[in-house]
Amino acid sequence: MNQIWRYRHPLGRMLQAMGRGQVTVGFLGGSITDARPGHNWPEKVMNWLANRYPDVRFIVENAAIGATGSESAVFRAARDITSRNCDIVFVEYAVNDYYTASGMRKKTREGLLRQLLGWGHADLVLTYTYLQAMYEPMFKGEQPDSIEEFEQLAEHYGISSVWMGLYAFEEVKNGSMTWEEWLPDGLHPTHRGSFSYAQSVIAFLERELPTETASSETTSAKGANPDPRPVDSDGPAQSASISSGASAGTGGTDSLASVLPEPLDPLHWGEVSLLPFSQVELEGPWTIQRSSTLVWIDHMLVTSAIGAKLRFRFNGRGLALGFDFGKLASEFRYRLDGGEAVDVSRDREDWCINEGWFRFTTLSDEWENGPHEIEIEVTHGDRPECTGTHFRLGYIGVIH
Repeated sequence: MNQIWRYRHPLGRMLQAMGRGQVTVGFLGGSITDARPGHNWPEKVMNWLANRYPDVRFIVENAAIGATGSESAVFRAARDITSRNCDIVFVEYAVNDYYTASGMRKKTREGLLRQLLGWGHADLVLTYTYLQAMYEPMFKGEQPDSIEEFEQLAEHYGISSVWMGLYAFEEVKNGSMTWEEWLPDGLHPTHRGSFSYAQSVIAFLERELPTETASSETTSAKGANPDPRPVDSDGPAQSASISSGASAGTGGTDSLASVLPEPLDPLHWGEVSLLPFSQVELEGPWTIQRSSTLVWIDHMLVTSAIGAKLRFRFNGRGLALGFDFGKLASEFRYRLDGGEAVDVSRDREDWCINEGWFRFTTLSDEWENGPHEIEIEVTHGDRPECTGTHFRLGYIGVIH
């Protein structure tokens, strides 16, 4: 039977932070969670928290980006979440990962969760939204594959979850909300639909949090697990003392393994790193620039010259490159360890904008784990939908 709320572990770290008088709330997800529209569900949840607990200062670190999935989040978690000292993190990728191959999304999701859990300083809550492909299984009372796979991870690691999409779906079924009020464009809620999503999270928080702000003395006296209620039977308990000696995404396999259960997929993306541009050799007219449109990219390697090349060495089993992408973007080809050239061809749907889409392209995560050298050459793409040659590389992500 489908359930909206699954309580697997109390919000011990958030309660401790409330006792200290300041809570940092993090969000990871896609466009339904992205802060830029100004009306999405995180704004409504944060407004409720601020009104409910006026003596607590709430800091919001919303790192959700439209049209991105967990593939990008594994490389941004350290920069945008753990380095910001979040006390609780909501993760929303059931929709944006939906059309990613099951095997791949299992690896990226588990890697992301292991990074956050291995860091050990924030509570995690998984949240699931909705897209039309989920209608049939939900109408039959079943879980869509994307959500079912997330729930397997939630059970394994003891992470609570809120199925926001099911909450809204039930509101439509009982006549409390019309379909067009929920999803005016078929996918993205505006004020009414976002309010429904937020209400499901607020109901979760109302059970998890006290009616009044606890003092720091009270919270400290209760220890790392300040919620005295038993853990919900929907899932196994997870130790509240979980921590890691390694920063998320910086290596430290042994320390992660010492505090986390065995992974469901041994090829998860829990161990990744970012290669500095200082280690990249350039051939042709290149510049390093700040991004004027994407706050998640500090600097980019930029050229528009067909035939321009870059080379670098890395130690790992795969690469994922993060671009400022759009219809005006170039394509490229690469050679690994002097082998045959591989041409990369990325789709550009009608909705694709000219530039400003933060898009990751995974070259592979199945190369032999070890030292490699790669050469990348800028190409046009030679297709009608390729209308420019802008190569704007913001991230070089190494998978270990």
